[in-house]
Amino acid sequence: MDTEYHPSFSLPKMFRMEQVHEGKDSSFDHVMGVEKALIPIRHRVVPGMRVGIAVGSRGIAGLQSMVAATVRILLELGAKPVILPAMGSHGGATSEGQVAVLDGYGINVKALGVPVEPSMDTLVIGVTEWDTPVHWSRVASGLDGVLVINRVKPHTDFKGSLGSGILKMLVVGLGKRDGASAFHRASIQFGYEKVLRDSARLLLSQMPVLGGLAIVENAYHQTQELAFVPSESAVEAEEALFKKAHRLMPSLPFDDLDLLIVDRIGKNISGSGMDPNVIGRGVHGYSTNFGEQTESPHIKRIVVRDLTPESRGNAIGIGMADFTTARLVNAMQNRTSFVNAVTAMTMNGAKVPVHFETDQEVIQWALSSLVIKDTRQARVLRIRDTLNLERMQASESLLRETTCRERIKVLGEPLEMIFDQLGCLPCI
Repeated sequence: MDTEYHPSFSLPKMFRMEQVHEGKDSSFDHVMGVEKALIPIRHRVVPGMRVGIAVGSRGIAGLQSMVAATVRILLELGAKPVILPAMGSHGGATSEGQVAVLDGYGINVKALGVPVEPSMDTLVIGVTEWDTPVHWSRVASGLDGVLVINRVKPHTDFKGSLGSGILKMLVVGLGKRDGASAFHRASIQFGYEKVLRDSARLLLSQMPVLGGLAIVENAYHQTQELAFVPSESAVEAEEALFKKAHRLMPSLPFDDLDLLIVDRIGKNISGSGMDPNVIGRGVHGYSTNFGEQTESPHIKRIVVRDLTPESRGNAIGIGMADFTTARLVNAMQNRTSFVNAVTAMTMNGAKVPVHFETDQEVIQWALSSLVIKDTRQARVLRIRDTLNLERMQASESLLRETTCRERIKVLGEPLEMIFDQLGCLPCI
């Protein structure tokens, strides 16, 4: 009689550590920051104007406070603000889904006292030089002004002098599902930044865009700077902010790992579930051949354990992992994830990897797939997610490397991995 096979590879001991970055400061006042940053809009807004505040699906520090402060300022100026979900195909590409995403951040009628207009209807305001239609929210196009609120940071799908920020929110976020699809289809052929610049040029010249409230975060996922991006110089202003954001972006403390354990992925963490800029794997696929893994950091295997509740079943990014848990797979809503993947032309991101019931099983199977004589010596790093890279756990074999790293603080001695009765790891 056959018996079920379980790998017997030993687990390495793990020690707790803290990564120290520059600029840690929890005292940033979001309300005062918004008031200062939005001084320039006071001469752009007149009483009676209907102004849309475009808000996306990312987990941005202090987002609700900043949106509330923006609403208050517009009301004081005599404007009539309305909240516009600006998240392309997220939320299952439905009005109800996008309202639910914002509601999860406390951005709703009850909290803000202004309406939320989630319509997915768009109109085509022009075509790019590649004959690609540029869609924009029909509701936004009928307003007197639109103010975008978004974080500026390197994009997950491309590298360049622009990334995710005000311009992408205008083109993709307010393009709704149709606009996001058209943008990604063109970008995969002609280049993301080229299509972004050309599409943004059309929107800024023809639509009632007041500008944007740009957010730059530090490596601790704290607000470092707020700045107003005027519509007439949006590209130049965002380029300057992008350089700051790129410099402040966190990274893993080790460049060569056998196994990376990621506790959670999610749309509130990254547009790709987990950030390719951190893990060194692209949204269009990766190789499991160790000799062909040329990206930095060099990570042989990745395990992802859970999906954030804020993702509402959108498990995009699961496909960048080699192994996962059955509970993450069960938390995945296929239609929501697949619509996002096809819209963004990143189908690999929604593929389901090898999965087992418990964390312990998944980690042991992942270690068994490595070419290591003694897996207790495996180079293993465990992180909460790719947005929070302060506290983590590392295997004993990495301990000797911490002595020459000024930004790493070791917290305690290496200990055996501990699992609960269900075979799950406790929180970091």
